Amino acid sequence: MSVPANIERMLESYKVPYDLANIDNLNFGSGEDVAALKPQGAATAKLLKGDDGQRIMVIHPLDAVMDIAAINQHMQSKFVPLMGQDLQDFIAKCGGNMNKVPALPVINDLPTLVDESLLDRASVYLDIGVDNQFIRLEQAHFKQMIGEAKVAVISRPLAGVDIPIVIEEDREMIEQSVSYFTERRIKQRLEDTLEFPPLPLTASKIIQLRVDPNADISDLVDIVELDASLSAQVVSWAASPYYSAPGAIKSIHDAIVRVLGFDMVLNLALGLSLGKSMKMPTTGPSGCLPYWLQSVYIATTAEAIVKCIPREKRPSFGTAYLSGLLHNFGYLIISEVFDTHFKNICHHIDANPQVAVQSVERHVIGVDRDQLAAWLMESWVMPEPIVTALRYQSVADFDGDDWQYPAILHIAKKLLQVRGINTGVAPTPIPDELYQRLGLDRDKVDEAMEQLLEANEELEAMAKQME
Repeated sequence: MSVPANIERMLESYKVPYDLANIDNLNFGSGEDVAALKPQGAATAKLLKGDDGQRIMVIHPLDAVMDIAAINQHMQSKFVPLMGQDLQDFIAKCGGNMNKVPALPVINDLPTLVDESLLDRASVYLDIGVDNQFIRLEQAHFKQMIGEAKVAVISRPLAGVDIPIVIEEDREMIEQSVSYFTERRIKQRLEDTLEFPPLPLTASKIIQLRVDPNADISDLVDIVELDASLSAQVVSWAASPYYSAPGAIKSIHDAIVRVLGFDMVLNLALGLSLGKSMKMPTTGPSGCLPYWLQSVYIATTAEAIVKCIPREKRPSFGTAYLSGLLHNFGYLIISEVFDTHFKNICHHIDANPQVAVQSVERHVIGVDRDQLAAWLMESWVMPEPIVTALRYQSVADFDGDDWQYPAILHIAKKLLQVRGINTGVAPTPIPDELYQRLGLDRDKVDEAMEQLLEANEELEAMAKQME
């Protein structure tokens, strides 16, 4: 392993001594987790562009959320992350097979902002933009390198936006956030304040059916057939090449009996019905998968994970699948409730790909999508395992009732993220303990994922039908 030649020449020209470092030779533990460097003073870089076309580089700790509002205030101008082809062109000009912006303040002579907290560390690890490689600089040499770069408080430590561990705190946080960040004012009931539609009638009937021990296929068919578009989607889903059903699928009854099964159609219909109750945002973070495509990927991945769990530990297929379909429901809520701030939230997500979107949302508006989704599901009297799954899907060590469902979502999102499918989670490995608790074998899960992603075209077609 070596530093790219162009970076090596630059470091030599500044006569800055450095050590080349990565996870393996720093002995921070096993795995390929860049997060292991975070407490050690690791820094990352982002490029921003201003309204006037000016570009600046920002260098801040990996374990922090970059604060665009603080940057705008310091620069007395409005900046947003540089994304897309413009960003790729810049990285290409840096040379050396880089795949991201190197955290080197002298690269390409851009005006640079450095987060003040990096000057408090004995040494700093700078991401050089190639794989997981870093160079370590003593603090004196880091100060020498940043030269006349501006120093300011432009990030917020992740510890400052940690999620509360008890769901009872969510309501107060949501009320405070809605009151402060929207034009709505707190009424007697939060449910009235947010002015959400009531639980769709179809969804209400399906929930009643879920708890009816005497429910049968004809009851489900009767409910689904009341909604023509829902019926068409269920039939199209069953007819997808993904399920390889023999012969044509002619009816809801056919879809249930020959292909999907009662539990699958029950939960698919419920997920689709709830999804139709909210409007889809027309914009989103760069690289963000369309809502239904991400839902399909997570739902089918959750299904694949459940199949890998030993039968004696295996939770409900249907509940895991429905949790996957609804896992990102809070994103729709944020786009609707915080509509005037939604673009700003998206910019912050673009600027902080190293952290989970929930951390970014709590930084910007004080509440995150998982809290909002769980609250709304609870107010709609959805099954408790669904509420728990959505609320704690980002908490790897959650151990309360129905813990299996958030654990499955947590694993599903990370399995897809590491395979290049953006699910909005930080690029960190799945803890061994989580696999062990569910009785999962890593090799079997990886094999199931390979088979699943071989059908990516079919999954994308199914998501298109849901849109």
